[in-house]
This record gives sequence, C-alpha cells and structure tokens, in this order.
Amino acid sequence: MTTLFDQNRNYVLGDDELNLIADRDKLAQWRHKCFGLAYYKLGRKIIYRGSDLNAWAEARKTEPGKVGS
Repeated sequence: MTTLFDQNRNYVLGDDELNLIADRDKLAQWRHKCFGLAYYKLGRKIIYRGSDLNAWAEARKTEPGKVGS
C-alpha cells in the first residue's frame, strides 16, 4: 500500500495535507453527516490519524482497466 500521509502523524484541521482529500468545509459536512473519514474529537479539536487517512484513500483506489471486472 502506498502511503499518501505519514502513518505515525496526527493531522488537525488547517493542515495543508488534508486538502488532498477535501477542504475544511467539506470535512465538516462529512462529520455532520457521519460520513467520510474516521476522526477523534478531543474537546473542540478534530484529529485525523495518518494511518486512518491512508486506509480511507486506499479504499477509494481505482485501477484503470479493472473497473467492473
């Protein structure tokens, strides 16, 4: 599995790397709808683990020529 995010790092809202997935508003919509990425809410802080981000991205991987096979 290729890693887009550092497996051992925690990401918080405002980290530029999260923009690879969605902007801050879209992430908030997903959290409100209980959709999208796994996250931790500690007080008012939202934290995403790098390993969770990589697993989420890997689950959405598309390989041309293998779609529908």
